[in-house]
Amino acid sequence: MGDDSEWLKLPVDQKCEHKLWKARLSGYEEALKIFQKIKDEKSPEWSKFLGLIKKFVTDSNAVVQLKGLEAALVYVENAHVAGKTTGEVVSGVVSKVFNQPKAKAKELGIEICLMYIEIEKGEAVQEELLKGLDNKNPKIIVACVETLRKALSEFGSKIILLKPIIKVLPKLFESREKAVRDEAKLIAVEIYRWIRDALRPPLQNINSVQLKELEEEWVKLPTSAPRPTRFLRSQQELEAKLEQQQSAGGDAEGGGDDGDEVPQIDAYELLEAVEILSKLPKDFYDKIEAKKWQERKEALEAVEVLVKNPKLEAGDYADLVKALKKVVGKDTNVMLVALAAKCLTGLAVGLRKKFGQYAGHVVPTILEKFKEKKPQVVQALQEAIDAIFLTTTLQNISEDVLAVMDNKNPTIKQQTSLFIARSFRHCTASTLPKSLLKPFCAALLKHINDSAPEVRDAAFEALGTALKVVGEKAVNPFLADVDKLKLDKIKECSEKVELIHGKKAGLAADKKEFKPLPGRTAASGAAGDKDTKDISAPKPGPLKKAPAAKAGGPPKKGKPAAPGGTGNTGTKNKKGLETKEIVEPELSIEVCEEKASAVLPPTCIQLLDSSNWKERLACMEEFQKAVELMDRTEMPCQALVRMLAKKPGWKETNFQVMQMKLHIVALIAQKGNFSKTSAQIVLDGLVDKIGDVKCGNNAKEAMTAIAEACMLPWTAEQVVSMAFSQKNPKNQSETLNWLSNAIKEFGFSGLNVKAFISNVKTALAATNPAVRTAAITLLGVMYLYVGPSLRMFFEDEKPALLSQIDAEFEKMQGQSPPAPTRGISKHSTSGTDEGEDGDEPDDGSNDVVDLLPRTEISDKITSELVSKIGDKNWKIRKEGLDEVAGIINEAKFIQPNIGELPTALKGRLNDSNKILVQQTLNILQQLAVAMGPNIKQHVKNLGIPIITVLGDSKNNVRAAALATVNAWAEQTGMKEWLEGEDLSEELKKENPFLRQELLGWLAEKLPTLRSTPTDLILCVPHLYSCLEDRNGDVRKKAQDALPFFMMHLGYEKMAKATGKLKPTSKDQVLAMLEKAKANMPAKPAPPAKATSKPMGGSAPAKFQPASAPAEDSISSSAEPKPDPKKAKAPGLSSKAKSAQGKKVPSKTSLKEDEDKSGPIFIVVPNGKEQRMKDEKGLKVLKWNFTTPRDEYIEQLKTQMSSCVAKWLQDEMFHSDFQHHNKALAVMVDHLESEKEGVIGCLDLILKWLTLRFFDTNTSVLMKALEYLKLLFTLLSEEEYHLTESEASSFIPYLVVKVGEPKDVIRKDVRAILNRMCLVYPASKMFPFIMEGTKSKNSKQRAECLEELGCLVESYGMNVCQPTPGKALKEIAVHIGDRDNAVRNAALNTIVTVYNVHGDQVFKLIGNLSEKDMSMLEERIKRSAKRPSAAPIKQVEEKPQRAQNISSNANMLRKGPAEDMSSKLNQARSMSGHPEAAQMVRREFQLDLDEIENDNGTVRCEMPELVQHKLDDIFEPVLIPEPKIRAVSPHFDDMHSNTASTINFIISQVASGDINTSIQALTQIDEVLRQEDKAEAMSGHIDQFLIATFMQLRLIYNTHMADEKLEKDEIIKLYSCIIGNMISLFQIESLAREASTGVLKDLMHGLITLMLDSRIEDLEEGQQVIRSVNLLVVKVLEKSDQTNILSLGHPLFCLRLETIICLWRMVRLLPDTINSINLDRILLDIHIFMKVFPKEKLKQCKSEFPIRTLKTLLHTLCKLKGPKILDHLTMIDNKNESELEAHLCRMMKHSMDQTGSKSDKETEKGASRIDEKSSKAKVNDFLAEIFKKIGSKENTKEGLAELYEYKKKYSDADIEPFLKNSSQFFQSYVERGLRVIEMEREGKGRISTSTGISPQMEVTCVPTPTSTVSSIGNTNGEEVGPSVYLERLKILRQRCGLDNTKAGPQRSVKLRLAVYDRPPLTSFKLSQLRESREQHQHSDLDSNQTHSSGTVTSSSSTANIDDLKKRLERIKSSRK
Repeated sequence: MGDDSEWLKLPVDQKCEHKLWKARLSGYEEALKIFQKIKDEKSPEWSKFLGLIKKFVTDSNAVVQLKGLEAALVYVENAHVAGKTTGEVVSGVVSKVFNQPKAKAKELGIEICLMYIEIEKGEAVQEELLKGLDNKNPKIIVACVETLRKALSEFGSKIILLKPIIKVLPKLFESREKAVRDEAKLIAVEIYRWIRDALRPPLQNINSVQLKELEEEWVKLPTSAPRPTRFLRSQQELEAKLEQQQSAGGDAEGGGDDGDEVPQIDAYELLEAVEILSKLPKDFYDKIEAKKWQERKEALEAVEVLVKNPKLEAGDYADLVKALKKVVGKDTNVMLVALAAKCLTGLAVGLRKKFGQYAGHVVPTILEKFKEKKPQVVQALQEAIDAIFLTTTLQNISEDVLAVMDNKNPTIKQQTSLFIARSFRHCTASTLPKSLLKPFCAALLKHINDSAPEVRDAAFEALGTALKVVGEKAVNPFLADVDKLKLDKIKECSEKVELIHGKKAGLAADKKEFKPLPGRTAASGAAGDKDTKDISAPKPGPLKKAPAAKAGGPPKKGKPAAPGGTGNTGTKNKKGLETKEIVEPELSIEVCEEKASAVLPPTCIQLLDSSNWKERLACMEEFQKAVELMDRTEMPCQALVRMLAKKPGWKETNFQVMQMKLHIVALIAQKGNFSKTSAQIVLDGLVDKIGDVKCGNNAKEAMTAIAEACMLPWTAEQVVSMAFSQKNPKNQSETLNWLSNAIKEFGFSGLNVKAFISNVKTALAATNPAVRTAAITLLGVMYLYVGPSLRMFFEDEKPALLSQIDAEFEKMQGQSPPAPTRGISKHSTSGTDEGEDGDEPDDGSNDVVDLLPRTEISDKITSELVSKIGDKNWKIRKEGLDEVAGIINEAKFIQPNIGELPTALKGRLNDSNKILVQQTLNILQQLAVAMGPNIKQHVKNLGIPIITVLGDSKNNVRAAALATVNAWAEQTGMKEWLEGEDLSEELKKENPFLRQELLGWLAEKLPTLRSTPTDLILCVPHLYSCLEDRNGDVRKKAQDALPFFMMHLGYEKMAKATGKLKPTSKDQVLAMLEKAKANMPAKPAPPAKATSKPMGGSAPAKFQPASAPAEDSISSSAEPKPDPKKAKAPGLSSKAKSAQGKKVPSKTSLKEDEDKSGPIFIVVPNGKEQRMKDEKGLKVLKWNFTTPRDEYIEQLKTQMSSCVAKWLQDEMFHSDFQHHNKALAVMVDHLESEKEGVIGCLDLILKWLTLRFFDTNTSVLMKALEYLKLLFTLLSEEEYHLTESEASSFIPYLVVKVGEPKDVIRKDVRAILNRMCLVYPASKMFPFIMEGTKSKNSKQRAECLEELGCLVESYGMNVCQPTPGKALKEIAVHIGDRDNAVRNAALNTIVTVYNVHGDQVFKLIGNLSEKDMSMLEERIKRSAKRPSAAPIKQVEEKPQRAQNISSNANMLRKGPAEDMSSKLNQARSMSGHPEAAQMVRREFQLDLDEIENDNGTVRCEMPELVQHKLDDIFEPVLIPEPKIRAVSPHFDDMHSNTASTINFIISQVASGDINTSIQALTQIDEVLRQEDKAEAMSGHIDQFLIATFMQLRLIYNTHMADEKLEKDEIIKLYSCIIGNMISLFQIESLAREASTGVLKDLMHGLITLMLDSRIEDLEEGQQVIRSVNLLVVKVLEKSDQTNILSLGHPLFCLRLETIICLWRMVRLLPDTINSINLDRILLDIHIFMKVFPKEKLKQCKSEFPIRTLKTLLHTLCKLKGPKILDHLTMIDNKNESELEAHLCRMMKHSMDQTGSKSDKETEKGASRIDEKSSKAKVNDFLAEIFKKIGSKENTKEGLAELYEYKKKYSDADIEPFLKNSSQFFQSYVERGLRVIEMEREGKGRISTSTGISPQMEVTCVPTPTSTVSSIGNTNGEEVGPSVYLERLKILRQRCGLDNTKAGPQRSVKLRLAVYDRPPLTSFKLSQLRESREQHQHSDLDSNQTHSSGTVTSSSSTANIDDLKKRLERIKSSRK
């Protein structure tokens, strides 16, 4: 039982791991209970068991294992961390549970696996289960298969990946174990339930008996689609929804699910690809050309066998396809034609999308071959063309199909129509846009009128299918002229189509078509996503939405029109108008009169032809009134205009009547249903009057109204042809001008450009200059819409004319077409449906593309030319290519059919001769332009090979290839490129050039797309491998492209794709994905949305890239040239129409500026921080270069893309400098309005400006500097502070510009540098400018030196970084420069420093050559002669420096006074936290000189001070008013950034204004008192301490001397400071942050305060001094002991206060020995001993230093023993070190050492009482004594007894009794003992070492130290009092105290005063707190004046009398 009780006590997790099975069983049971109790899935309790769950399931004891499995199941179900255990637990279940005999164990194991799947870990589970199938134990295999089957049955085929399971099925069927085979059969049945016939092909090779059994099982399965019964956690809501439906009996949703799921698994995907090209018979190509048909048949049969493989591997099938095509097209043996067709079918089905590139070649041949009548041939051809259709898109083959539609052969017509019908069935509303439907419908409409009935029927079927697919709304506009009978027939066919779809869901039809390939029906049926859409097409839901989903605009906008019922009628109306009114009969004049008289007053008609013009005028007025009142429906437009045209008609001579007449025409056109017939009556007259000076405007108005009524394209054509049929040049020019304006108002769509071009050419040839000018203006407007291709038509014009045209085009460049404002009213009153929108842009673009008839060049591409291009001799190849280039050049625009040219050119792309490769690329570029959008059918066979060339090693070849790819993409859009696997195959190639170019290209193109094909996901694995490519450029490009892939694919898909990576890679890639997610840009908005803005579809410039190549459904056939910088026809026209679609009120003056509206800088949250992180983590290039390389510019472009408006970015990175000027102008305009954006992108703006510094264009540079001046002014107003990265990536480049030859630029740069000091600390600017002095450019060196002088002058010496010494040495070097200007600048700078700093300059600059030194001295003398003129002048010159120039006596101080700032720099340089000091921003930095020399408070008018010089020269000095802001009362107000807030508040601690300082201290105290907030101060301690001792100095030197100041104020300030410091030094973690240098200065400041006699005289002064005592103790106890001990550094070890502190520290050593860094302390002692050898120390007046040193070393030796010698690691040559020798001696004589009196006394506190004396007695005795001391009455008695006891037992240890008491009590006891000692001995012993001022004693008395050394020298002689008095005198003089007043009496009095003070416990910190709280509520008194005295240095070497005199003088002058 002993064992039992042992484990029973263990905690649960330890029980679970116990070796006893009972313990484990108990552990598992308890764990199970715990798991069931925990309600919170995120409870930390779960994590405790994370590592144990595998042990739960793999327990070796079967009984225990069962319990473990139960517990594990509950854990997995409820713990959120369970997912982490998936792999190990499931593999444990597979190997240790599935082989158990107990069924229960197996059930639990399966349940655990399923639970893991439920918590989203399906892939990992499946992986482990599939591994289990390789196990030798059949039990495990059976259990794994069973688990997979259950998982599939419950979760469905979306969660469980079927492909890997199906792969192993055949192997399972071959197993020897019956159980395995049976289980395989069950899972095969389950899989079939989900994917039906897709399972057949992979299993076709298993045993026939098994297959038969399976078939029988499959037949039994229900036909209804299966549904998952169990859901993932993330799908639980769906589950609830499903249950609701079932309970409601509704099953509708199921259908939708089925539609989604059935095609999810595609048999094709489950198959292994087979490589067949290598298996072709070797003589295949010979045989296929053989004359004997039998041989040809053999060759084809060989191919047929190979292509029966259901999945073929990708490869180059071009030759094979070409051979088969030839047989189909030309073979006379029909049997072979059928066989070749079957081979093509096999290839198409096996290759799928990869066959798409050959489709264009084969389709025309097959369609033409339909002339064969034999059914078997026709059927084979049908199967072939249907299979080929599935590999491409209807869009790609539409040209070929439409070309065949006009064939005369009825069979061809019939079969083509049937093919179209079948193709339509595979389309959806989105893949069959109007642009595609329109030409097909037009062709089919011809066929329905064909004489052959079979042609008519086929056409009806095709139209019916189209109707079914896209809906009536979309097709009706094309069927406007079809009579009812035919329309009914089409509808009837449409219904039949639905029946076929409804029953068979599309698959049956496929079966019918693919009879010869029964095994592959499903494969073809499910090919691509088209079929999935096909299946869903017949459902009523999608059909209704289909038209709205088209690219014309968002569906929402299409809907509101429909409910009103006017949507369709509106459309019909419009079409009706166009078609019917054209043929409207002309009414006779009689009928017109009759109709007119019915609506017009009778007098009006009578007076129409009156001879009196006044009557005619009156008649017109009546006419106008009548028209204005008429209703639209009643207005007989034709009759009215006929009346107006009645004699005198348009020949009216009176201009007033004529004006009225024209106005009435406009009214009628606007108000009535105005037809083209009416228009033709008036247009001739209008054109005649358009040139009239008086009536021209009215004529134009009328024309515009008619254009609005009858559409601009028709009106314009009529008007222009009429104008040019006349000879009046005025009319011609005005007509063209009207047209230019009309195009801008109406938009460009639908215009017949061909007609215009011929008229424009006529106009250009006109003799009248006005006509020519108008023509050129019109061309300019057309250029806006058509783009550069317009110029082609005028290339043969005269050069002079052409240059005018070019100039006009140049003007238009960069502008975007204005949004159309007219042409909306009538035709969209009813809200034109989105279909219209989609259609119209296509019209426009087609017109533009087809301006001239395209030339057919296929006949010129002869076989001879093709063989030339492929010749072995490169010269002949070149000739061939030259010929091709010539053919294309000559043709200009060509048809897409170019014969064998693609194959020939493709061969040349990998030519060994690179010149030919480049020539081929140039030809392909030409080809793209010449063929236009039709080039897209060649993307696969020619475009992809161009991408391959991007991998070429030669830079120029790659550049040419990239240009070619871009030229192609411009014509085709991106869809074709991204579809299929071709692009991913290219990316897969491990060619670094190819990868970086291709990724760069994608990164450029993807952001402009609104959607991408799903195939883009195929590139992702290769993108990930590029992220880890060994080539840095590839990695960089991959990272750049990552956000754009994510933009289209989404984070989830991208993250899922990392699943197949190695774990290390996966983590890296996921981290990059996270980063990319933050930078992911939004998808470009669809252009139609622009119309929702009131400006009516403006901002095309921004949307252009989006609308260009990326049209989702139109696939951008409409986009000829989407150049983002220039707006083109399609981009506009789509907007134009979408604007028409919504009535958008808009003005005609909407020009470029509104197009570019919206912010130019987009605020990206944390964007800047992320960029800085990336730069720090070296994820991007650091902005550091001598000249900017392309990769820097590209990087900046990429970074800007997410936060700068696209159009502005285009301007900023344009190659032309004028665009940079434009960009800068825009940035200047937006500076004020977009402050936030500017600050958010500041780093990028500054980087871009540095690039401009490298431009050679002066205008850009000037503009950039102008912008910078404004920018920095704004930043200083906003109180922004430059970050380090912003500064380091900008200032060095600005400094370079200071050396520009142009004076004006240098001036600007200097002005900017001045302004920068307001947003970036001058001390940090200093090193950058210092770096500039090293330049080779002498001007730059001189200017930089001057700037350094200005900085020192304005900000004092502390700007000199790293130290004044180093900086001045570097500056002094330039005194010897060759260049005179540089020498002068260097001398002036040093003179400036001299003026600020006095003679100390000579020490700082180091050794100069005689020549240089004499120059310097001469210059200093010269400057001294005109002392104050210079400063005044400088002040005037630099008014913008709002800093106080170091003023008063300090300005020209030359005495040896030690400057405070050098100390601070020392403290900083020694600081353990240099970054704390460096982090402070410019405005928050302590300007030490300023603080020390502060002239008192701010905001007050300073009287003009008089500058004193020692030789009594008085000069006035201008003192600018220092600017100090009011303190922010709350930490959060200033900045959200805590660090910068703390920096700011700390900076105010050192403020010259007492209230400001108190308020800042109060805030810091608040923080320090709250434990949770105190940590915020971490990292700022040194900074805070520096500020504090600066304030202490300021009080000591300035405030205390100021008689006007209330002393209460000063006491309050002291209280706050001391209270703060005490709070700080109570928090040990913060106290330890204080560095040595800072502690040294702090201690110095505190001791100085304690010695300040002025404080003692104040009422509360005593309490202040007590508090300081307490604080000093705290500082010594809590600070980093190493740092405190390091105060023994040679720099200040001889100073008294340091020595006293060291004694205190020696006493604390026993407690702190383990926490200090002994090595560092010994190094400090070593350095000290080196600098002050023993001999030197012995010469010291005081023996205290040497004794302190010995005591310290002795204590260390005693505590560490011999180990101390191991701590000399930091000393370089320790053998030579005096320290080592000293330590060794000490170790030897350690026993004797204790005998020496001095050491005994030193060690008094630390030594122990002799162990022989009875401890108990001693303790009792001492306890009694301390009791007395503690009581009020017996205090003195107790102290006397303690003194006696200590005298008796000199080595007695009273430390334990003191330890438990408070610090106050300890010091009280120590002091009491010393008083008694002095009284008893009566010799007036001074407790400190000889020669120390009694005032200093104040320091050491309250400091509780027991190490008081004896008097006298080491030799034991006593020294008389006179010696002390002498030394005291010297010391007093050094400390600046008057010797005359105070004698020894005062010192004794002072000392006694110290002793008689009550214990410190009486001082309450609450007083501090109260005073602080009062100050918090008091307002700052803005008018209060604190005048300050001159700052005097506290250095002991100062000439105090001299300084006092100066002080008196300044005081008297102030009065």
